[in-house]
Amino acid sequence: MKYKTCVSIAETTPTKTKKTLKIALSKSDFVEVRLDFLKISQIPEALELIKKNLNRIVCTLRPKTEGGKFSGNEKERIAILKLIAEYNPYLLDVEFNTLKKNSDLVKYLKTTKTKLLVSWHDFKKTPNSSELKKKINQMGKFSSNVKIVSTAKSTDDSTRMLELYSKRGKNNLIAFAMGDYGRISRILCLYLGSPYTYVSLGKAIAPGQFSVDEVKKITNLKK
Repeated sequence: MKYKTCVSIAETTPTKTKKTLKIALSKSDFVEVRLDFLKISQIPEALELIKKNLNRIVCTLRPKTEGGKFSGNEKERIAILKLIAEYNPYLLDVEFNTLKKNSDLVKYLKTTKTKLLVSWHDFKKTPNSSELKKKINQMGKFSSNVKIVSTAKSTDDSTRMLELYSKRGKNNLIAFAMGDYGRISRILCLYLGSPYTYVSLGKAIAPGQFSVDEVKKITNLKK
């Protein structure tokens, strides 16, 4: 079985995004493009520059309230999410909290038949098992592609996140924990059924993230 990776890139200009994307695609199965690191006015240009590779791209436009960098207001962000949807990326990452509040966006994404990745992050802790299971069930109502990430303060926290794979039902689940205690979960999630694990090209974008080369060594991936 081939264990897959998704390199996260977060550049501040469309040109840099295209350049880094090329490198990332040569090393990884998928690439997450963090469009929230760009200025709002640059996002349409960036989408045009990367559109040929969108079948391998996870597009993310994370708001500051969810640990992202998007500088505009929520109305602007929703409009840009709709624009991204029209480009039909491999996956469009939209936060669970965003979908709950925006039925219009949910309807729009169904109309465009966009492959949606519903995401939820806890940057402070790892909730208890019943809370996590409930969260997955709620998220699964929006899409079968579910990403749930916590912050591990102990090995037990990591284990609790990995136990979710036995409770995922029909969902394509990506579940792991951030932080030093969560590092191992970023690898073990692959063996438990995660479609891919998030990695960096070098410098970690998220706490505890491995580089693509490190993950390849660990899983004996050769590309």
